[in-house]
Amino acid sequence: MGSPMRRRPGIGMRLLIAQTMVLLAGAITTWVVAAIVGPPLFREHLHRAGVSAGSAEQFHAEEAYQYATVLSVGGAVAVSAVTAFAVSWYISRRLQRSITEVASAATAVAEGRYDIRVSPPHLGEDFDSLAGGFNQMAAQLQAVDATRRQLFGDLAHEIRTPVAVLQAYIEAIEDGVRSLSPDTTAMLRDQTQRLVRFAEDVAALAQAEESSTSMAFADIDIAALIARTSAAISERYRTKQVTLSTHLPSTQLPPLRGDGQRLTQVLANLLDNALRHTPPHGQVDVYAHTDGHRLLLRVTDTGEGIAAEHLPRVFERLYRADAARARDHGGSGLGLAIAKALVEAHGGQISASSQGPGTGTTVTIALPLRAASPPRTPAPPPRHKERSRTR
Repeated sequence: MGSPMRRRPGIGMRLLIAQTMVLLAGAITTWVVAAIVGPPLFREHLHRAGVSAGSAEQFHAEEAYQYATVLSVGGAVAVSAVTAFAVSWYISRRLQRSITEVASAATAVAEGRYDIRVSPPHLGEDFDSLAGGFNQMAAQLQAVDATRRQLFGDLAHEIRTPVAVLQAYIEAIEDGVRSLSPDTTAMLRDQTQRLVRFAEDVAALAQAEESSTSMAFADIDIAALIARTSAAISERYRTKQVTLSTHLPSTQLPPLRGDGQRLTQVLANLLDNALRHTPPHGQVDVYAHTDGHRLLLRVTDTGEGIAAEHLPRVFERLYRADAARARDHGGSGLGLAIAKALVEAHGGQISASSQGPGTGTTVTIALPLRAASPPRTPAPPPRHKERSRTR
């Protein structure tokens, strides 16, 4: 059996040992100077003052010098030692208390107690920054843990409904209560597609939130991107009898630095979301224009609108202002969260506004333009407002 590991001294004891070594070195140096260097210099000054060598006056003067030196140096060293030990003990106690608090808090965080915080030790900017950084880390971990718990709960809730429907229909078929009719098959297919679509949206969200390292940036013609995305979704708009219109400025928009595929995904999600929440014979408009060094892209609809209390949360994962109605529309509650993650990966911002239920919704995207973009020559002919209507 090996010998137990000896406990190493803490920072307080190390500080005290270091202070003792400094005092000891100072005392030895003072003694060497007083005992070796001082007497010859004092004797020389006595000789210059007329005191003869070996006289009684010299003996008594040197004895007085040594006595005064011992008293003064010894007293100074003693006072310095007491003061140094007192200061070292006070500072070491505060340091030890602060480090122990941080260590205990770190252990608590490792055990999953993310609500723990440490108080600033007020021992200087470095230690206060350490305490502040620890508290910030703990707060972020607490927020991540809360989001994780909510996400798992939401995922379980979202999956439970279609799984329960599938289970009920399969058991009814096995018990002979239902037959495998076209209606039953359509219901099974619909719930299966709902699960598949939800799984695809979760994967898309995870990829979007990690897309900053996987995106391929290039110059993008935003007008062409809007045209392609609108054309791809136009058939669905025609089927629902919702009008889709695009509005571009008369002058050509400057090139945008970004990932064309990801920005197409953003616009497609916004148009899909607007279509789901706009009734037949409604209107959806896409606007694009510049504002200084930003490109503003707006998608407005004449649909259901959003109440004021729901606006700050519409970009959260799985959040629905009206859960039952959103499930009827077939949305997973992840489209706007995916759009937000991709826009922020481009250094942009996304926001939503609405005057309330029944007044429609506007989603605005602000993306930074390229710095010092060269002029494009020759200039294209002016373009008037483009409208692609589907009724």
